[in-house]
Amino acid sequence: MKSFSRNLWAATSLCVAIGLGCVVSCQRSRPPTSEPTWLPADRGLRSVADFAVISDDDERSRALFLEVAKVLQHDRCVNCHPAGERPLQRSGEPHQPLVVRGEDGFGAPGLGCDTCHGESSYLNMPGSPHWHLAPLEMAWEGKSARAICQQIQDPQRNGGKSPAELAQHMTHDELVAYGWAPPEQLEPAPGNQRLLGQLFQAWLDSGAVCPE
Repeated sequence: MKSFSRNLWAATSLCVAIGLGCVVSCQRSRPPTSEPTWLPADRGLRSVADFAVISDDDERSRALFLEVAKVLQHDRCVNCHPAGERPLQRSGEPHQPLVVRGEDGFGAPGLGCDTCHGESSYLNMPGSPHWHLAPLEMAWEGKSARAICQQIQDPQRNGGKSPAELAQHMTHDELVAYGWAPPEQLEPAPGNQRLLGQLFQAWLDSGAVCPE
């Protein structure tokens, strides 16, 4: 009985600590609402039309994917595609407080991702519907644009998606959309989701050639 009480007390203390961490994070003062200084006027992503000047089909395809990779290799994406059991946050730092991916990517039993992360970003707390980690076989952390390109074309490492399903995911998925709607203290991914979808589709249409 005493052992059970001690375990119950420890579990309760952990939940309280995590909850307080979430509350404190959300209550921090918000930064100014002016346009972030890190965003260039074009939001850092070129349009599909900008690649029309490349006459060689393979060269244009490679260039298109390198533009897509500006988003895929950005912290807003890589943080949810980590190579380990622990998610990343901010500029690629290990998640604090300590949490793990769990069996399904939605966190450990009793301490799921939605314990702190809601349907949308709130103050300093990132959020999006169905907040979770990508499976380990879909990890992008530390990988080159070429490696990611090869990975997303492999059904064994892209969640079993067809090219059309990948394009749909890039263009319309709500969790992907978070990349451009983080809390104000975090740098958003370059461009926007619509432009990412256009670039990705153009890459597919050009032959889906991977960069060197």
